[in-house]
Amino acid sequence: MLNKMISIFKPKKIKDFNPSGLNFYTFNAGFKKKDKDLLLIIFDQITNVCCVYSKTSTPSAPIIWDKKNNKGKAKALVVNAGNANAHTGKDGLKIIDKYVDVLTKKITCKASEVLVSSTGVIGEKFNPNLIINKFKKIGSKNKSSLLESAKAIMTTDTFPKVSIKNINLDNQSFKIYGIAKGSGMIQPNMGTMLAYIFIECKVSKQLMMRLLKNNLDNTFNSITVDSDTSTSDTLMMFSVANKNINLNRKNFKILNCKIYELMHDLSLQVIKDGEGVSKLIKVKVLNAKSKNQAKKIAFSIANSPLVKTAVSAEDANWGRIIMAIGKTEENINQNKIKVLFGKNIVCENGSISNKINIRKLASYMENRTIEINVNLNIGKFYHTVYGNDLTLEYLKINADYRS
Repeated sequence: MLNKMISIFKPKKIKDFNPSGLNFYTFNAGFKKKDKDLLLIIFDQITNVCCVYSKTSTPSAPIIWDKKNNKGKAKALVVNAGNANAHTGKDGLKIIDKYVDVLTKKITCKASEVLVSSTGVIGEKFNPNLIINKFKKIGSKNKSSLLESAKAIMTTDTFPKVSIKNINLDNQSFKIYGIAKGSGMIQPNMGTMLAYIFIECKVSKQLMMRLLKNNLDNTFNSITVDSDTSTSDTLMMFSVANKNINLNRKNFKILNCKIYELMHDLSLQVIKDGEGVSKLIKVKVLNAKSKNQAKKIAFSIANSPLVKTAVSAEDANWGRIIMAIGKTEENINQNKIKVLFGKNIVCENGSISNKINIRKLASYMENRTIEINVNLNIGKFYHTVYGNDLTLEYLKINADYRS
């Protein structure tokens, strides 16, 4: 597999930590030549979990297996990177049955209390012993940290994606934290590529699902690298600690805001690590007739190869934005459209703006983050989508992905 260039958006270093209520174990199981490629999480107690999966009609074996078996409780999570175990037929499910069966006997739990995820190459089967052989190494000497866990689930990612937020409710301090992986095959239609979020207090399954539904649309469901929804997209949220917090309306609102911050942070880390990225593109569509219309048009712009390549070349080719708006076939009035790159207006009232400043526009396009603001002037709804440019590096990475 090709080693990708380091992203220009590599985030600041985080302070690593070893959470309470669970143990992380990471190994090189053989899916990759040398790097860690297996993450095992064992919870101290059976914990509540809520999951959201890809809406793809070609789901991976782990998604099929999880949906069939899990009932909202978890004792363990097994994640491997390097092989997606997708489009592997009944054998893919049997592979999971074999390593889950061994794990349940070792940690004394039910199969329905184990969750599994896989990411990597589609269509290739693997020997379950790759995973099973590492179970015997579970123990205090082999515990890993949060950061090491994020590294173990990477594929073409260039940096581990971690977010930690502190929160105080009823004079009790605790953390919410999460890890994610994702770099290519990204336009989620549920949650994200792979993401795992942990809350250090007791939260019911019903409230966790509300937290997910409240915040999915404006975070993981509003990013795109290449418009491709993965077969393996999975988002899981766990309640992992014994702290009892009264999640009344006020406290729930505070927790919900923190969950949004964490999910937004992780989703932006994914888009900033898009394969071959040199520019982050923020598309905001304003004053649409509906939220769905704003979102549809924003994605059309962010996904357009012509818009992506123009931004990569630092060319403010606003005609391509008009094209991307029009191809949605949404009911709009093109004579009311106003388009700006950042604060630099390029067109309005159905044609090029007489206020356009080519010099300032050219200077703005040199920025690493390019904001495309589209005012439809036909309603009151808006939506923001994050994407990135399309570069030669992206082609190199995906041409050599299985090499």
